[in-house]
Amino acid sequence: MAAPWKGLILAGGTGSRLYPLTHAVNKHLLPVYDKPMIYYPLSTLMLAGLRDFVIVSNPESLPQLQKVLGDGSQWGLTFAYASQSRPGGIAEGFRVAAHELEGHRVALILGDNIFYGDGLSKRLQEAVTLEKGATIFGYEVADPSSFGVVEVDDKGRAVSLEEKPKKPKSNQAVPGLYFYDEDVLSLAWDLKPSTRGELEITDINRAYLKRGDLNVMHIGRGVAWLDGGTHADLFEASQFIKVVEERTGLKVACPEEIAYRMKFIDRKQLSELVDESPKTEYQHYLKRLLKGL
Repeated sequence: MAAPWKGLILAGGTGSRLYPLTHAVNKHLLPVYDKPMIYYPLSTLMLAGLRDFVIVSNPESLPQLQKVLGDGSQWGLTFAYASQSRPGGIAEGFRVAAHELEGHRVALILGDNIFYGDGLSKRLQEAVTLEKGATIFGYEVADPSSFGVVEVDDKGRAVSLEEKPKKPKSNQAVPGLYFYDEDVLSLAWDLKPSTRGELEITDINRAYLKRGDLNVMHIGRGVAWLDGGTHADLFEASQFIKVVEERTGLKVACPEEIAYRMKFIDRKQLSELVDESPKTEYQHYLKRLLKGL
């Protein structure tokens, strides 16, 4: 029997590129239009069917995140929190949360990555059928030199991985969303720091590639991949979400709705969440949702 899944959301760092917005507030709690940024990566993993999460952040930010997210029970989820004293690379997240992750397959997502589009849920649910190896995603971009890049052969199999190459071998960037079997913890403990002094996620992926266990799923043109790393990125992501929600009348990354539709909570629990919410446009949306169920 395959090990159970656990989601790992990395919400640490200093947020220096977003200063002064991040002077007193964790970057991942800044608004992306009408919701905290962290709702978006959380919702992505919820759509994959995950219910058990570890959230990694710095000691100063953990109380802020806990105040916003609680223990997850309101959405039929479970949250644990792990403290990372200083940024040490994406792969360090496995070490920081090792106690919680032991014996689990792990879906890791960066706390500022936003995914939206047709067919996304299906691709995510395919990824969690993984029992052995790792799955990363390939996303076509105009300038891949700012990203991790995966090169694939004519059968779509991974051939090489590069981190921010000056001369990329492909235009397939690797987004901050990864699915790993339970071997990922031992691989993380074996890592050596890079020349940047960090534990690189690309080195984890290379270890799976060397073993012949690295799968690449291609995200189609119908899916948007955004992040909130800079002021411009944050503004553009908010504009995107605003346009989608106003045109469709539907919320993007609404944990209450996803929890209900994924059957993590029932109608009575959703109704209680609506009653407990302040009288805002967000509550009005949830009320409309209830009436339509």
